[in-house]
Amino acid sequence: MAQPDTDSASAQLDTAKSPQLERSSSAAVFVVAGLIAGAVAAVVVGFSASDALVLLGIPDPGPLTTYGLPALRAIGELGAVVAVGSLLLAAFLVPPQSNGVLDVDGYRSVRIAFYGALVWALCAAMLVPLTLSDTSGLPLAEALKPENLWSAIGQVEMASAWRWTAILAALLAVGCRLVLRWSWTPLLLGLALLTLMPLGVNGHSSSGGSHDLATNSLILHLVAAALWAGGLFALFAHARRGGAHTDVAARRFSTVAGVAFVVMAASGVINAFVRLPLSDLFTSDYGRLILAKTAALVALGALGFAQRRRALPALAADPTSRFALVKFAGIETIIFATTIGIAVGLGRTPPPADANLNPSVTEVELGYDLDGRLTVARIFFDWRFDLIFGTAAIVAAVLYVVGVRRLRQRGDSWPVGRTIAWVLGCVVFLIATSSGIGRYSPAQFSVHMMSHMLLSMLAPVLLALGGPITLALRVLKPAGKDGVPGVREWLLIGLHSPVSRFLTQPLVAATLFVGGFYGLYLGGIFDSTVDSHPAHLLMNLHFLVSGYLFYWVVIGVDPAPRHVEPITKLAMVFGSLPFHAFFGIALMSMDTVMGGWFYRSLGLDWNSDLIADQRLGGGIAWATGEIPLVLVMLALLIQWSRADGRAAKRYDRAAERDDDAELAAHNAMFAELARREREAGK
Repeated sequence: MAQPDTDSASAQLDTAKSPQLERSSSAAVFVVAGLIAGAVAAVVVGFSASDALVLLGIPDPGPLTTYGLPALRAIGELGAVVAVGSLLLAAFLVPPQSNGVLDVDGYRSVRIAFYGALVWALCAAMLVPLTLSDTSGLPLAEALKPENLWSAIGQVEMASAWRWTAILAALLAVGCRLVLRWSWTPLLLGLALLTLMPLGVNGHSSSGGSHDLATNSLILHLVAAALWAGGLFALFAHARRGGAHTDVAARRFSTVAGVAFVVMAASGVINAFVRLPLSDLFTSDYGRLILAKTAALVALGALGFAQRRRALPALAADPTSRFALVKFAGIETIIFATTIGIAVGLGRTPPPADANLNPSVTEVELGYDLDGRLTVARIFFDWRFDLIFGTAAIVAAVLYVVGVRRLRQRGDSWPVGRTIAWVLGCVVFLIATSSGIGRYSPAQFSVHMMSHMLLSMLAPVLLALGGPITLALRVLKPAGKDGVPGVREWLLIGLHSPVSRFLTQPLVAATLFVGGFYGLYLGGIFDSTVDSHPAHLLMNLHFLVSGYLFYWVVIGVDPAPRHVEPITKLAMVFGSLPFHAFFGIALMSMDTVMGGWFYRSLGLDWNSDLIADQRLGGGIAWATGEIPLVLVMLALLIQWSRADGRAAKRYDRAAERDDDAELAAHNAMFAELARREREAGK
């Protein structure tokens, strides 16, 4: 990660460890925040732990587990939030040096992220035996015995989740310790958010009715909360130590915080009402904790609004005027620490008993019931909105249209065909994940394959033809020679990064696109993960991203990191055709049912012939896989025709400027050749 040309820069960055900066360190504030979060979590659990144990019929594991687990979890989550926010600051809120090496402020933020990740990893590791103690009712000393610890980790989902969290957080800490170049910080930020995912797919939200909505809303909630709270902590520390570009960092974070507030509020409401009937909101401990968390969220929103009204104008007028920012951020930090404690306590508090005491097998496995075989009417009218991908499709369409509108308001033109292609691509994306197709996809292989084809073969073609990168580069204003790099500059850096160059290498793009079919279905991955909601999310993401990458290289109108010759593009298209056809034929020829154990457990009488349904899925893969490739061929022919037309126009304009000197020289060459042949003949 660290490059050879950063040695001198590293010595310069070490000057950040001066006594003056150390005296202005906000470490004490974070320690206090951690103690507050841990204490609040322990107190909240103290009122509800006994109820939880009685409901579950588990013996009391002792006060060390009962109160230590929530306190340690709150401290660990605060460390995760600090790591996320510090990397957000280093990646997007402050600029690097001109040579791509982190500046002093970015370097210090990455080092703070290291300590946050280290705390997160240590707490997660200690939470493994605490979780086993809590689940089994054994004292912590018994749970720590090797014969109990190693045999039980794989059997308790939350213990396994904490193990993966500890591993990911440890990797994050190592990465933060090694990195000196800015280009790695966005990847570290992604890894920091990934450390939250094991928690997002376990716990109350991963079981019971509507657990698909609950899990998706919890994932959005965790990401938004980490970016908002973590960014606030990082901005607070940055302002306290007198960091440069505080006005720019505060303005950018204000936008992030606004979006995070909306996402956090909406996802929190959805998650709460999936778990809690409205009638129990004021009469149960779970409901009262939700109200307390809501009150804290409202208070944070009000403080954020006040900060936008007072601190940001003061910083805009005088970048050294940080008092208002530090004051508001400090208060928000304490409230956020309290909120984290409440959230941890909420996760340890049992929700009221579900009125549906006899849910169907389908509802338990999928989170909802299915009323019968998929029909055309159900495709269009029996929707179940996907909070992650459905929202992404709508937001992508809206942002694109807003960009086109701004471009035209500026007096610039944008091809209507590109807008239509992008919007249609978003519509296909929405239909594949949120219509009746998305609803039935987890329960029926043929419908899953239909969704797969839409996500990997049709939606990416339309999205690639939309040219979103070109639109963004034209709409976004450049930072200028002496300006702080912004979204446009980040986009260009990512576009020309080594990662992009590797992924757009034709062989790599084609392998990811085609090889995913074989690895996922014929390699046994699908069979072992067919019952996993997180696995379905990852599958959908893979289908869309690998398809977009392939079609970006082949027909995309956007600039690419590497130039690909037309003959290579044609080879990519024709080379993928037999692999798609063979994949569909292989599915139709199989005698064993992939994921049959799961489909049989659903007990759907209208889907009893699983081998016939799988062969239907293979037929869908074989038949529909060719249609988008035909569209690609047509698009390539149109692009080449237009390129030839543009070349001809350039040639005509050049001929008008120099009286067709090139043609005259060409004719003179042939005339001279004919003269020499005549002389040779004599």
